[in-house]
Amino acid sequence: MSYNYVINIDHISKSYRTYKNEWQRFARWFGADSNILDEKKILKNITFRVMPGESIGIIGQNGAGKSTLLKLITGTSKPTEGKITINGRISAILELGMGFNPDLTGRQNVYHSASLMGFSKEEIDRVIDDIEAFAEVGEYFDQPIRVYSSGMQVRVAFAVATAWRPEVLIIDEALSVGDSYFQHKSFNRIREFQNDGSTLLIVSHDRGAIQALCNRAILIEKGNIIKDGNPEEIFDFYNALIAEKENSIEITKLSNGATQTKSGTGEATVDDITLVNHTGNITDIVKVGENVELRIQVSIHKDIENLVLGIGIKDRLGQVMYGTNTWHTKQIVNNVKAGEQYSFNISFQANLGVGSYSLQTALHDRDTHLNANYEWKDYALIFEVINSEKFFFVGSQWLDCSFNIDKINNN
Repeated sequence: MSYNYVINIDHISKSYRTYKNEWQRFARWFGADSNILDEKKILKNITFRVMPGESIGIIGQNGAGKSTLLKLITGTSKPTEGKITINGRISAILELGMGFNPDLTGRQNVYHSASLMGFSKEEIDRVIDDIEAFAEVGEYFDQPIRVYSSGMQVRVAFAVATAWRPEVLIIDEALSVGDSYFQHKSFNRIREFQNDGSTLLIVSHDRGAIQALCNRAILIEKGNIIKDGNPEEIFDFYNALIAEKENSIEITKLSNGATQTKSGTGEATVDDITLVNHTGNITDIVKVGENVELRIQVSIHKDIENLVLGIGIKDRLGQVMYGTNTWHTKQIVNNVKAGEQYSFNISFQANLGVGSYSLQTALHDRDTHLNANYEWKDYALIFEVINSEKFFFVGSQWLDCSFNIDKINNN
């Protein structure tokens, strides 16, 4: 029988129940009625499908139920209600150390973990040298896990989990512990698996990682799926949600097909925003390295103690190229009164790569919008960067580099 999905999550819920005694818990396993003293619902009626080759980011605040969901998918925990169907081999890194025995060496733990994954000793023998080389922990590979740093444990765990290409690779925040070099190395391996058709499920708070690796994102809040779609759109909504102003979230479909997320309590709003080129003309097309200025007009609707403006420039994939605010530049406007208006002019060089960019704006009272979110707006402005004067380059940023070439005389 063939399936058009690799994972089918069908109305699953997960609860942790407290019983009067262990005998009643035991009786419940066999279907007998037992008095439940307390029941804490972690996941509530979750339903979605994962198709072959999809890369899905699971995001949400701490305690939303993300890690519990992955444990249910991998079979390390069972749902209270509903059904999960898996078609394909899953390889998972759910927790630091992946169940490693601290008294066994890294090499011994590799054999133990890989055997639990269903591989024979002969199969492990064939890849053990590759696992050791990929982990790059040196002589520690033959020392007990208890002497490993957290980063070293992640290296070995990831190396064994990805020694064979899985149909589904599941990662729960583990790579955030590793060092930058190993993160790059791990992401390269994940991309290789994706190119070969593997499916990816990853839990992470790293917007850049999700948007770079995933073509779909699922937002979980208080045990419920509240949004499922394009990663950039989901993260924009998530930013509004974590400000705890979800009742004021406004979603608009723009003419270019993008989804604009706007949130806030409305004490201050951006009324107008323009981009001006080096000649002083309003434009939506700028040249690489050109001196430009953002002109932002803000209206005040209620008295507020502090006013901070933040900006962020994102590329077409939603990656933030640059962002800051007037809290960090020490230009906070104090004792702001209703009816006042302010003009913010931000000058910078457009040292960006060729492509389309969008601007997000944020009005709040401190270093972030999490305390008081007056207004957060994505796609406040869209502009293009073209290269008409610089030498050809690739990438997201322009570096005014120079090459100095000398011939070495070996005589």
